[in-house]
Amino acid sequence: MLIAQITDMHIRPAGKMAYKVVDTEALLRAAVSSILALPKKPDLVLGTGDLTDCGLVEEYELLRDILKPLPMPVYLVPGNHDRRDTLRQVFGAEGYLPKDGDYLHYTIEDQSLRLIGLDTIVPGKGHGEMDAPRLAWLKARLDEQPQRPTLIFMHHPPFPTGLQHMDSINCRNSDALAALLSNYKNIERVVC
Repeated sequence: MLIAQITDMHIRPAGKMAYKVVDTEALLRAAVSSILALPKKPDLVLGTGDLTDCGLVEEYELLRDILKPLPMPVYLVPGNHDRRDTLRQVFGAEGYLPKDGDYLHYTIEDQSLRLIGLDTIVPGKGHGEMDAPRLAWLKARLDEQPQRPTLIFMHHPPFPTGLQHMDSINCRNSDALAALLSNYKNIERVVC
């Protein structure tokens, strides 16, 4: 299975620069064009958070329009710049996001590799977290199919990256996450 990952798109409203200098719309359009130009197309695309810069409806609508040319499934998880309700509002019709609940966790069962998307955001904070309720949800999903090859994807790194800024906002409670994952031999990758 070939998977493309795009992350930290930080899409702003049309014509606005992120941080007043980065044309994130043009960069994401270029990334989509690059994916479309690959000689072997990915089976799916994962968007691993910070999809938008401010979580505005118009940002998610622009993101949806930019991703529309991709013929393969695209699965998104939120990052610390995203807003769950707005993401659900704009992308809910795609069918993979939960219709309600506190988190936007989900599984994808119809691919050759089982996918588990995790919502690690803590509203109003830069760091992510895998607290007890999230770990319990993940354990329940892993227990459902302990033999099936599985890929987990999330926004916040659950390990030190060596980059001071990134490490200050990585996923808290990562030791508990690592301990949980060590019980399952079917996990192929954790992508963030």
